[in-house]
Amino acid sequence: MPPARRGSGGGGERRDRRDDRRGGAAERGTAYLEKIVAINRVAKVVQGGRRFSFTALVVVGDGNGLVGVGYGKAKEVPAAIAKGVEAAKKSFFRVPRIGGTIPHAVQGEAAAGVVLLKPASPGTGVIAGGPVRAVLECAGIQDVLSRSLGSSNPINVIHATVAALKSLNRPEEIAARRGLPIEHVAPAAMLRARAAAAAAAAAPEPEPTGSSR
Repeated sequence: MPPARRGSGGGGERRDRRDDRRGGAAERGTAYLEKIVAINRVAKVVQGGRRFSFTALVVVGDGNGLVGVGYGKAKEVPAAIAKGVEAAKKSFFRVPRIGGTIPHAVQGEAAAGVVLLKPASPGTGVIAGGPVRAVLECAGIQDVLSRSLGSSNPINVIHATVAALKSLNRPEEIAARRGLPIEHVAPAAMLRARAAAAAAAAAPEPEPTGSSR
């Protein structure tokens, strides 16, 4: 039997793992949601050949208003993802929410990326593309309308989405700034949605019913 060629089995497995990571959330056994937006391969031509490195754009959040974006670069895909996750955790910020949506319409710009976000009624879902959807889902936003008005580059779209979320204001902040009660600033539907979300969060969880043998 002829001897097996060196490296004939590992390359395919590494490509399969790379394709799995490219698909979406990364399972690391942590309490955070991790979504890989893009993985790029960078080649540097040197004397004697080419050297390859990988870059990973990662979004990390807790699904409850906390989200961050990170960019990692390394010679291997797992190392690039790990660096991206650590960078995202260092850039965490809190997103204001009313129930499962955002308080008001907002537009964010970063470089050539422009993203428009609008609140939506319960049951609408996340109407967004890949990069915007990753940020919104990790932030715990369940109902929102979005539109990308600028560049389609994932990095620009991600940073424009982050800029839009960081520019959101809570109704209490606007009311305090204007010196008015919150009922004069926020729509009645928004106040009802917030009260319903608070009541649902305060309600005790029902006990599981099941027959024990």
